[in-house]
Amino acid sequence: MSSVSSNMKGFYRQKKNTNTANKSSKSSNKPPIHDVALSPSTAAHGDVYNENETMLREFDMNMAYGPCVGMSRKERLERAQKLGLNPPIEIKKLLENEKVQSQSLWDSRI
Repeated sequence: MSSVSSNMKGFYRQKKNTNTANKSSKSSNKPPIHDVALSPSTAAHGDVYNENETMLREFDMNMAYGPCVGMSRKERLERAQKLGLNPPIEIKKLLENEKVQSQSLWDSRI
């Protein structure tokens, strides 16, 4: 058995990088990285949205208020209230007073 393992080590030999000095010089040539946090949906679809839309998307993602596919955000909120699930009051205010998208995050993506 020992001859098989020694043959495997020779076959899958690893090359180790001993040139650490060149790494630092190469990394200085790269452009600076900007710290911009984008959600996966923003990065994938190019959506740009504000704080209100962020709160509504979090509401869409929270399964504690039931499924959100096939109904508007307002319908989902009303259903959660009827079932006694206590959805956030801020969401109700946003849906009634603000100009926000009425369809859920998943409406056109599923």
